[in-house]
Amino acid sequence: MDIYDPELYVGGPIHELFAKLRGTQPVYWQEMPGEPGYWAVLKHADVAYVARNPQLFSAEVGGVILEDQPAERLEQTRNMLLMMDPPRHTEYRRPLAEHFKARVIGELEGRVRELTRQLLESVDGDVEFVHDVAGVLPSQVVGGLFGIPAADWPDIRHWAEQSTSQQDPELVGDFDVTAELTKMAIYAIQFSMARREQEPKEDLTSLILAGEFGGKAMSDIEFGSFFTQLVTAGNDTTKTMLSAGLQLLLEHPEQLRALREDPALIPGAVEEILRYANPLHYFRRTATADTEIRGVPIKAGDKVAMWYTSANRDEEVFADSQRFDIRRNPNPHLSFGLAQHFCLGVHLARMEGRVFFEELLARFPDIEQIGPARRIRSNLNNGLKSLPIRLSR
Repeated sequence: MDIYDPELYVGGPIHELFAKLRGTQPVYWQEMPGEPGYWAVLKHADVAYVARNPQLFSAEVGGVILEDQPAERLEQTRNMLLMMDPPRHTEYRRPLAEHFKARVIGELEGRVRELTRQLLESVDGDVEFVHDVAGVLPSQVVGGLFGIPAADWPDIRHWAEQSTSQQDPELVGDFDVTAELTKMAIYAIQFSMARREQEPKEDLTSLILAGEFGGKAMSDIEFGSFFTQLVTAGNDTTKTMLSAGLQLLLEHPEQLRALREDPALIPGAVEEILRYANPLHYFRRTATADTEIRGVPIKAGDKVAMWYTSANRDEEVFADSQRFDIRRNPNPHLSFGLAQHFCLGVHLARMEGRVFFEELLARFPDIEQIGPARRIRSNLNNGLKSLPIRLSR
């Protein structure tokens, strides 16, 4: 049973196959073309076990995607939080964590609401929702956090989208993805250099440049890698959450109606959207020693994939797990990760989702899907690339 081929996911996540494997081979060996295969970890408890044991399952050794990367590419990305193991990960994350706490992020809500209202005021009638609406807000929010000039927000968004669409020829087009990511890193390095010559501002860039990471200041090159990951994560996953969320609500009109009647249900709806349509299918780890998961022997050097799309539908954790339910409680989904790599921007993502749907539903009493949605060709990104919508005031 193939769960690797990116083409399989164009029609939507392969939930029936995952459900079958959870019951028969929950630690499943998947071959890959042209390189060693990987162990797909499909149960909620086993994904949590891998996430909580970074000494045994490393993000740094082989990176976080299934395809093996050249040594020079791994070296270029080693300053991304996503690809650090403790204690280095802890040293780099700790100085930032205070500034992403719920209280601090809560102070940004007024600005996020203002940006959301401006965005929704600019659209009416027929729109391609993924890129014309859902993709715009995150780049504005993240751009503001870093103090990036508004004129550069479209470039940031473009680079972020390119970096996560590498398996879809239509989205990548003629772009050289490595070259595009290099442009983003060069932009960040130059931005860092320019900001060092200025008075500090109240934004994330000044915070990072003034901080100590691993006992020393961050270099401009290190800032480039750091910036690339945080900006990409803040853009693309939020875009996916907003667009997939609207599609799900339109497919479940009774639940959409409930949200309109009682907006207090929106935070729970955001959590269920994240569980049901998690933005990323998986992240990889690499075993650092011989071990086993659920009795299945894993050798040192083996790839191990934490498959969130399967874990979020685990029947042992979620009652009626294939049902979309905005009132689901509790909802211990794994879409933000777990343990050391639990999403740094979790409070920002939740707040953006809540504010966006509050404003969208208040502003447009009639929202209609007017054509088929199209999905990204990817076994990593669980997202839409187009969603034609009619918005009526």
